[in-house]
Amino acid sequence: MASQLTSNAGSGVIPKLFWRLMPFLLLLYVVAYLDRINVGFAALQMQRQLGFSDAVYGLGAGIFFAGYFFFQLPSNLILYRVGPRRWIALLMIAWGIVSASMMLVATVRGFYSLRFLLGVTEAGFFPGVILYLKSWFPGGVRARAAATFLTAGPISGIIGGPISGLLLGMDKLHGLAGWQWLFLIEGIPAILLGAIVFFVLDDKPETARWLNAGQKQWLLQTLENEEADAQGGEKNDIFSAFGMLHVWLLAFVYFGLNTTSYGISLWLPTVFKQASNFGILALGFVTTIPYLLGAATMILNGLHSDKTSERFWHVAVPAFVAAVSLIAAGHVAGFAFLVVCFAVAYAGTQCMLGPFWAISSRTLAGAAAPAGIALINSVGNLGSGLGPYIIGFVSTRTGSFQGALLLVAAVLALGGAAVLLVRQMVLRRDANLAV
Repeated sequence: MASQLTSNAGSGVIPKLFWRLMPFLLLLYVVAYLDRINVGFAALQMQRQLGFSDAVYGLGAGIFFAGYFFFQLPSNLILYRVGPRRWIALLMIAWGIVSASMMLVATVRGFYSLRFLLGVTEAGFFPGVILYLKSWFPGGVRARAAATFLTAGPISGIIGGPISGLLLGMDKLHGLAGWQWLFLIEGIPAILLGAIVFFVLDDKPETARWLNAGQKQWLLQTLENEEADAQGGEKNDIFSAFGMLHVWLLAFVYFGLNTTSYGISLWLPTVFKQASNFGILALGFVTTIPYLLGAATMILNGLHSDKTSERFWHVAVPAFVAAVSLIAAGHVAGFAFLVVCFAVAYAGTQCMLGPFWAISSRTLAGAAAPAGIALINSVGNLGSGLGPYIIGFVSTRTGSFQGALLLVAAVLALGGAAVLLVRQMVLRRDANLAV
């Protein structure tokens, strides 16, 4: 009887978790992602007005991830100790101030410094939320939860293009350039939402007043059982993650994913502008096409991954498809075909995200989880800086994006192969535990 009551209590928990947590977390990441990539639209005016070359812009766009890399692990460990509510609130207020301050950029050094500082202040948010999802959502729905959260990337592109185009149209209003208005206005939401986070988020299920006693019992027991299975009887500490081969392989997979995803996001407006005669506002709407496809396919792939309980091929296949699309993008003729190739490539990278983080969460347990997730994300995000820089550097040297796209595609394809290697390692480990 008690078991039936617990089961009945648990039946309504998952929908309640999604409706109570995901819309707000999604909104936070939309704001974070927009603050991260809006420099791609600002560059349409900023480069010309400040005299920045493609190489300078590419390095500035990518240097964000240097700050992101160095401060991600300590930031996630602080979150693990003080709780997500306090730390995420503080991070959002800090990065909102830095993002708005980008309007003051006047020199290359100032551009590099503020982009680096933006990476520092945003460093703990994403891995912190991934860890937060792990502490709330059972493994069977974690790919869907991660995919829902990660649709913020495409959504920010969908709304960011038109909004950024409109803000750039405010050029010369009250003596400010359009790109200055863009940074100022798009930085304010992070500050406001940071203050709201403190009052809206609960640190853990035990403190959630919107779950009744039976629902809490079911959720906590389910998460505890999964944690024990993931740990496999091993005593994991914070530093054990650094010695796990699969963690480094997953970091490489994420490196390839981000090299491609951010290489596309931060150069898409420039590439499309060079290939067309569209104005800035029209360009803003055209750039939403890859993001629309990315959002739709990300959710579908996450749902199918949860339904089939398969993760690895749901990461590898999109990686291979995206790599082929990037190679095609460097060789096609015609603007429409170029848009299709970039849309498929970007959608492929976004499809990988939900199942990828479900794999990472499943294979890490105990104190190794916050360190492992931060390690995967920080090393992987070096690709987020490398992608924009490679594209800027190669295009400056060769006058074409073709060679850069080939390099990015190769890294992504290797990432697809690496995740299949992790699959073999996990299957071998599970077989040994079953003996």
